[in-house]
Amino acid sequence: MTTRRGFLADLLAAGTGLQQASELIRKKSASPVELTQECLKRIEKLNPVLNAFITVTADQALAHARELEAERQRGKWRGPLHGVPIALKDLIDTAGIRTTAASAVFADRIPTEDAEVVRRLKAAGAVLLGKLNMHEFAYGASSVPSHFGPVHNPWKLDRIAGGSSGGSAAAVAAGLCYGALGSDTGGSIRQPSAYCGIAGLKPTFGRVSTRGVIPLAWSLDHIGPMCRTVADDAILLGAIAGYDAGDTNSVDTPVPDYSRAVHSKVSPIRIGIPHAPFYLDLDPEIESAVRQAVAWFDKTTAGSREVQLPTYGTLPINSAEAYTYHLQYFSKTPELYQPSTRQRLQRGAAVTADQYIRARRELDRLRREVREVFKTVDLLVTPTTPVLPGPIEGADREVPVVGGVPASLRNTVPFDIFGLPAISIPCGFSKSGLPIGMQITGPPWGEMEVLGLAHAYEQATDWHKRRPELAA
Repeated sequence: MTTRRGFLADLLAAGTGLQQASELIRKKSASPVELTQECLKRIEKLNPVLNAFITVTADQALAHARELEAERQRGKWRGPLHGVPIALKDLIDTAGIRTTAASAVFADRIPTEDAEVVRRLKAAGAVLLGKLNMHEFAYGASSVPSHFGPVHNPWKLDRIAGGSSGGSAAAVAAGLCYGALGSDTGGSIRQPSAYCGIAGLKPTFGRVSTRGVIPLAWSLDHIGPMCRTVADDAILLGAIAGYDAGDTNSVDTPVPDYSRAVHSKVSPIRIGIPHAPFYLDLDPEIESAVRQAVAWFDKTTAGSREVQLPTYGTLPINSAEAYTYHLQYFSKTPELYQPSTRQRLQRGAAVTADQYIRARRELDRLRREVREVFKTVDLLVTPTTPVLPGPIEGADREVPVVGGVPASLRNTVPFDIFGLPAISIPCGFSKSGLPIGMQITGPPWGEMEVLGLAHAYEQATDWHKRRPELAA
């Protein structure tokens, strides 16, 4: 006979998502305390091999879960995140809880205030389990250079989980939490989501506040949800989106009910296929999986057509802004940085004022010009990455090969530059059992359309239902 605890453990192992967990709590079929306890048990069991968490806040999480359970018993319901356990990438400030950015530089850093997204999550009733491992200071694509050791891919432990939000992706994929927040400056939500087989959304630039988040590049940083399903992403995005007067990049524009996106009709949607460079030099298994997905779109939507996105040269914005933020620390204790991070920061020191100003003007031009593409199509479909996740061994020595960025970020970087909403969802698996991701991108503030099409494809396939063997 299955015990109640066994029932809950089985739900987690089966890949119960955020939306399902929310329903269990709403119907009082499970309590916030029970779900938090089960997540903490899985963290204790699996984190030693995944290394997804840097800090686990078990006592605080259980205390908050008890408060939320008491509210539920009194009939109070804060919404779909009420009592649901989630986790945060460890560059998002949490008052009284260390926030390290996976670096020895900030190993003992304890913020006194919550980031704006944390304040919103707490108000929505989310239970925060802890802080997730990442590529040091978000400056890379593998989550191997970390003061706390590399993150391991739950599908194949000797492979990278991607970066820089590798811990977020691995934790969600392995069922250590029901959702997580990541940051994305060049692909750091979408690439690890593709590598770990989950749904990860980068919103429109300015849609979600970055106040209280350790920056990589102020002009490019985004915060977004990483969950098991598109519907879960919609719920989490709804809690964190909105104008923040304290964030200079925040835009005051209405926030729709993203959870309604799953009911969208996709038949009128016109798909754009930007062939170059997104479909060039792909791993054959990625190319095959994405081509099959595009064939499904051709049958289900208004069809696809080739489009061309604005072209641009190297923009030294990331390196210049990263160096500017780190200068006060880097000038005093450069030895505390991981070698690859130190090398990138040194390159940033060489960017001149003229180069940076011209790049910022070009960034503004590109973000205006790209809107023209969406006069003839509604959404873009591309592979998320051109390559499968590589081995952890040697990943910290990866040499940037495409415009100064790792090859794995080639298809994601442009949409940070354009500031467009983009999601990665699973669209297949390699013969070796590694997930393959497909990227759907929309116009500015087009999150509803992006989520709607992604959900329709997700429901027509079963890729999102697969779970890593170790998570069973």
